[in-house]
Amino acid sequence: MLLFLALGCGLTARAQENPVPAQQPPVPAAPIPEETVRNPNAPCVQPTPGVSWQDYEGPFAKAVAIFAQRLERKSVHAPHYKPGAILCSLTLGGKFRLFAEDTIDPVTFLSVGFNSGIDQAENNEPRFGQGAQGYGKRFGYGLSGQATSEFFKDVTYSTIFSEDPRYYRLAHGSGKRRFFHAIEHVVVAKRENGRDEFNFCEWLGTTSSVAIAASFHTGAQPGVGPAAERISLAIAQDAGWNVLREFWPEVAHKFKLPFRDPDLPQNSVAPSSATR
Repeated sequence: MLLFLALGCGLTARAQENPVPAQQPPVPAAPIPEETVRNPNAPCVQPTPGVSWQDYEGPFAKAVAIFAQRLERKSVHAPHYKPGAILCSLTLGGKFRLFAEDTIDPVTFLSVGFNSGIDQAENNEPRFGQGAQGYGKRFGYGLSGQATSEFFKDVTYSTIFSEDPRYYRLAHGSGKRRFFHAIEHVVVAKRENGRDEFNFCEWLGTTSSVAIAASFHTGAQPGVGPAAERISLAIAQDAGWNVLREFWPEVAHKFKLPFRDPDLPQNSVAPSSATR
């Protein structure tokens, strides 16, 4: 009897020295926090498509729609209802298509035609002569210069520097902030990954086209000064187009012109600018 009591006491003491760890209840998994950082691997969002002639039936329908297409072709911004959305960048084929559409745009022909008329009235480039033949040569010269500029900016340098040649509309905020955002775009552009970078396309593309045009323009004033003046004028014109692109939604809504609102979940014309 005493032997059994001794053995029982020994086992009890050993159990107290080396207790068996109690099984802990499983720790509940922490809730997954909401993602606040933009996921670089997330699928991109296609920009809202531009308007067509069929989107407007008011006065001068085709003329208004053509002008709207000119503005919206290079205007994009992430939809407001999808904060942090990544816009899909242009492929090389998309950049070439953008260049081709800008080159054959009716607004481009009107602009080149107007400038050619001024050049003929001032008898710039006398070797072209006067009359219809002289005007045709000036028109062809101006159109080739415009195409060269667009090709350098939309295709060549945008591909070399992985830059998005489109204008990213701010669309929200004060008018002053949006105005300076539009002006700033000639200096700061978007890379294909959505980050900001120096606008190489604007400056190198414009400089290259001006240099090539000067080499064929026998009447152009030589030197750095005149070339810098022509570059500054071209960049100022692009800044003016950016301002129009930035405030086009307000103009379109005010006058009931065609405009597709990217803040709507569906790619449809905004109610205030729908067909009448």
